[in-house]
Amino acid sequence: MQEIISAVIVAAGTGKRMNSPVKKQYIEIAGYPVLYYTLKAFEESNTDELIVVTGEDEIPYVREKIIEKYNFKKVVAICKGGRERCDSVYEGLKQILSRQDCDQVSDGYVLIHDGVRPLITPEFINSCIENVKLYEACIPGVPEKDTVKEADCDMKVSGTPDRKKLFRIQTPQCFKLSLIREAFEKYYGEKNRLQDVSDITDDAMLVERYTGYKIKITEGDYRNIKITTPEDTGLAEYFLKGRVMSNAIQ
Repeated sequence: MQEIISAVIVAAGTGKRMNSPVKKQYIEIAGYPVLYYTLKAFEESNTDELIVVTGEDEIPYVREKIIEKYNFKKVVAICKGGRERCDSVYEGLKQILSRQDCDQVSDGYVLIHDGVRPLITPEFINSCIENVKLYEACIPGVPEKDTVKEADCDMKVSGTPDRKKLFRIQTPQCFKLSLIREAFEKYYGEKNRLQDVSDITDDAMLVERYTGYKIKITEGDYRNIKITTPEDTGLAEYFLKGRVMSNAIQ
């Protein structure tokens, strides 16, 4: 049976730090919404299907003003997000699992990407696909450039980690579907029993904690930034315009 390459695009955030009446995934940069650039890259990559996770009230907007307007053919589902980011990811995963269970697909791979990382490229995504087929779980990262300090409760330095061992992790975070399915099932099982579990900050952490799988860090890209603050939009626009100029010269 065929192994399907799926991508979950998480675009359900509120973007409080953006300080804008427009949510960051819909802010226009160089004439297009942030989410447009993200979906365009995945549309042109080797992924087979895309699931977009967004706010429940925003589903019609995403469908009409982005997916249908720009003719994104690989988007097979739009669903509402959950309370926390990991809940939103799971809502997207459930869309994949229900489709593949019906189609009796043997397994597959899933790439989980922040909708507000618009500088991702099809080439980068294809590299991630090749890596996840090789390692079953991998996350792109870039070496930390700055010295990082640990602080105690009084904000006094308690330690200085070795910078050579530190990486800034990006998305898409990539997993064999059965592996991350196992991680989520164990996570929600524990949550239902204990009613209180420690915070999960990214998908890799979930897999590490609930399966024990050793995740491979692969080469990231410093330009693959996440739009979080107003300053990020200016930087993204700079990179996007440079990309357009480069393509024009070629």
